[in-house]
Amino acid sequence: MIMETQPASARRSGLEWFRRVLFGLLLIAIAITVLFRPLWFAAAAVLASLFAAHEWHRLVRAPAAVHAAAHRPLHVQTAVTALAIAIAIMLLLAGYGWAGIAVLALSAVVSYVLATRLADNPLWHAAGLFYLGLPALAIVALRIQQEQGLQTVLGLFLIVWATDTGAFFFGKLIGGPRMVPHLSPGKTWAGTVGGSFTAAIVYGLYIGVLGFHMLPAMVFGLLFSVTAHVGDLLESAVKRHFGKKDSGAMIPGHGGVLDRMDSTILASVAMAVLVFGFHLNPLFGGQS
Repeated sequence: MIMETQPASARRSGLEWFRRVLFGLLLIAIAITVLFRPLWFAAAAVLASLFAAHEWHRLVRAPAAVHAAAHRPLHVQTAVTALAIAIAIMLLLAGYGWAGIAVLALSAVVSYVLATRLADNPLWHAAGLFYLGLPALAIVALRIQQEQGLQTVLGLFLIVWATDTGAFFFGKLIGGPRMVPHLSPGKTWAGTVGGSFTAAIVYGLYIGVLGFHMLPAMVFGLLFSVTAHVGDLLESAVKRHFGKKDSGAMIPGHGGVLDRMDSTILASVAMAVLVFGFHLNPLFGGQS
């Protein structure tokens, strides 16, 4: 019986790995395609926020609210968040980014009031406006509000993707001690370090291909990959708090949209702060 179970388990593991790679490549292809068109990119950010908002509000619901409220209030919360993010991005495209942030803040109050009426974790629901809205604004702003926005956002994606991919493969290959087993049982120190070094190499090569300075780019990629790791851990902490393994099951092999976006959430905000707040040129050459 054991002889039959092991091959079956290996086949399932292989199939899961294949699905993860296949859909990962598909998502990368879609992201790069829309990245070349600023308005398409903004529309994709709105669409991703819609799915992520649904997953977030479902994730943070109190058990009592799940049984008492059925699905209608969940859809209302999702609509409030998604609509607020869409309006905020439209204001950003019109040149009123700060007004977009104000829309998120006002909508967070609305979300809080809606959740309070159902005793449904109001702070968590309201927090979703900022957890999802600020990264959406940040990454769209990076794309449209600087001369080399395309290269900057592609570089950001490369750091995040390289970090995630390197962490996955080095974690599987080396294994070893778990980093924070109570939050993310599968995250190892080997995977974390391997992911960061992968990000350093990939980002350095990317900047080199652009004809800019590779060495500072490699250091930046190494250090900035920390934001991807922390973003991943933050979402893991939220899921653990609410007793969930995944935020959803929309993307085969990856879980939900939030599970796929988690590393980008903090990284996009951090990049926007560095670029717009501290005037850092993340390309280490050319005009930012």
